[in-house]
Amino acid sequence: MNIKRWTYPNPLTSEQIAQAESLTAAINVNPFLGRLLVQRGITNFEEAKDFFRPSLSHLHDPFLMKDMDKAVTRLLQAFQNQEKIIVYGDYDVDGATSVALFYGYLKQFYPHLEYYIPDRYSEGYGVSWQGIEYAQKNGFTLIVTLDCGIKSADKVAVAREKGIDFIICDHHRPDLNLPAAVAVLDPKREDCPYPYKELTGCGVGFKLLQGLCQQGFADETVLESYLDLLVVSIAADIVHITGENRVLATFGLKKINQRQRIGLNALIDIAGFKNELDITNIVFGLAPRINAAGRIAHAKEAVRLLLSNDKEQADAFAQEINQHNSDRRNFDTSITDEALNMIRENHWLLEAKSTVLYKEDWHKGVVGIVASRCIEHFHRPTIILTHSNGKAAGSARSVPGFDVYEAIEACSDLLEQFGGHTFAAGLSLPVDNVEAFRIKFDQIVRERILPEQLTPLVEIDMELDLNIINPRFYGILKQMAPFGPGNMTPVFASHDVRMSGNPTLMKEKHLKLEVFQPTPQGAVKFTAVGFGMADFYPKLVSGKPFSIAYTIEENTFRDKTTLQLYLKDIKFEA
Repeated sequence: MNIKRWTYPNPLTSEQIAQAESLTAAINVNPFLGRLLVQRGITNFEEAKDFFRPSLSHLHDPFLMKDMDKAVTRLLQAFQNQEKIIVYGDYDVDGATSVALFYGYLKQFYPHLEYYIPDRYSEGYGVSWQGIEYAQKNGFTLIVTLDCGIKSADKVAVAREKGIDFIICDHHRPDLNLPAAVAVLDPKREDCPYPYKELTGCGVGFKLLQGLCQQGFADETVLESYLDLLVVSIAADIVHITGENRVLATFGLKKINQRQRIGLNALIDIAGFKNELDITNIVFGLAPRINAAGRIAHAKEAVRLLLSNDKEQADAFAQEINQHNSDRRNFDTSITDEALNMIRENHWLLEAKSTVLYKEDWHKGVVGIVASRCIEHFHRPTIILTHSNGKAAGSARSVPGFDVYEAIEACSDLLEQFGGHTFAAGLSLPVDNVEAFRIKFDQIVRERILPEQLTPLVEIDMELDLNIINPRFYGILKQMAPFGPGNMTPVFASHDVRMSGNPTLMKEKHLKLEVFQPTPQGAVKFTAVGFGMADFYPKLVSGKPFSIAYTIEENTFRDKTTLQLYLKDIKFEA
C-alpha cells in the first residue's frame, strides 16, 4: 500500500476571505464554493461570469502571436500562386488532430494540399529528411508543421536551400536558435507577447487559421465547427485547461457531443460511450485509440479516420484502430511487468531516486505508457528506452513538481536529441551511453528533487463535512468543468468518518462502502468507491474512524442518479 501525502492550500488571507464572502453573496452559492472559487483565482462577479459562461469572444487576437502576420501573408501568397502545400504533423494525438483540423478545413477551399505524418520508427520525431525529400520530389514549396518543427533548425535550413519554405506551428520549448522558417508560431518563444502560453500544437494551428479568416479568407464559423478536434488535443496533451484553452475546450465539448463528425463518432461508438463526453472520457477512451495508430501501425490511419465522411468506411477504420489499441494494451502490460521486475531485482535501481531502463526489444510505441505505469509503483522520474534506428530512444515521465525536461537537458552531452515539457519528454542517445546517462541522470535528480516529491501526492482543495454535499452543491461544482490541469476536479477531505455496515470487495481489487459522519442533527450517508484500494479492507473492518480524500460524481444505475464519492485515499485516525 503506497503511503500518500495529503497537501492543503494555504489558508485564505483576510482579503481573500472578504472576496469569498462577497462572491458567495453575488452569485448566490454555498460559502464553501465561494472559497473554492477564490482559491482558483476567481475573486469577483465579472471573473465568475467569464469562468462559468465562457465565450468565443474571450479568445485572444491571433495577431498578438509573434510571426502571425508573416505566416498569414505566406499562406495567402501560396494560395494566390497555386503552390503545393504539405500539412506536416507529429504522430501523437495532438499531431493527428492538428493535421485533421488544418488539412480538413483548408481542403474545403484550396485543392493543392497534402498531409504528411512521419513514421514513428523509421523517421522519428519532428521534421524528417524523408519528409523534405518527399516535398522536393513532388514539387511542394511550402510546409506547415503542426505540433513539431521547433527543434528542426538543421532540416529547415536544408529545405530552404532546396526552395521549400516552412511555417512552424509548435508549442514545445524552443532552443536558443530558432529555425530559419518564414514564420515560427510558438507561444513559448521568449520574444512572443501572446498572452496565453499553454496552447496545444493543434491550438496554434487553429490560431493560424483564425488569423487567415480575419484577413478575409473565409467565414470563421466554418472553422469553429472543427473545435471537436481541438478539444481532443487539449484533453490528450494534458495541457492547462485555463484561459483560452478553457474556452476552446468548453465549445469543443459542445461540438463533440453534437456528434456531427462521422470519423469521431465511429471512434466514440467503438469506445462504448453512450452519454455526453467529458475531458476524462477523451483522455481515457478516445486518446489511447488515436495514439495506438501511431504506436502500432502509422498515425496516418488516425488522420484518415478523423477526416472520413463515409460512415461505413469510418466504422471499418475505427475497428482497425481499436484492434491496434488492444495490441498496444498487450504490449503495455507485458513490458510493464518486465520493467517492474528489472527494478525489483536490481539493488542499485531500487535505491535510486530515478528510473532509467533500457531493453532493445521493447516496443517503442508504448515506452511512455510504461514509464507512467512504473511511476504508479515507484514514484520518481522515469525514463524507458528501447532500440530504434541504431540508437537508444524512449520517453520520460515525471512526478508532480519535478521538471524532468531540465534534468534531461543537464545530461545533453550524452544525448543525440531530446524535446518535450516539464512532465514528459522524448530523447535518443547512443546505446553505449545508456549506463553513463542512467548514473548522471540519477545524480541530477538526487541534487534537485525534494524528498516530498518522491511520495505520491493527494492535493486536497478543502475540508468538508459530508452533510454539506447535496444536489445543489454538486450542480454548481459541475459547472466548474471542464476539469484538467490548472482547474482540476475539486478534491475534498472529510474526517471522523464511519462506515454503515461492512465494506464490499469488488473483483478482489476495489472497495465499496457506505460512509457517514455522526452529528447531533443526524447524518447523510454516501456510497464511496475506491478503485484499486482493496489493501484498506482489513483496517476498515476494525471499525476505527478514518479520514477520506475524494471527488464527488454522479452515478446512474437503473435510471436512478445519486451522488457518489470516488476515493483518492484513506487515512486512519491515530
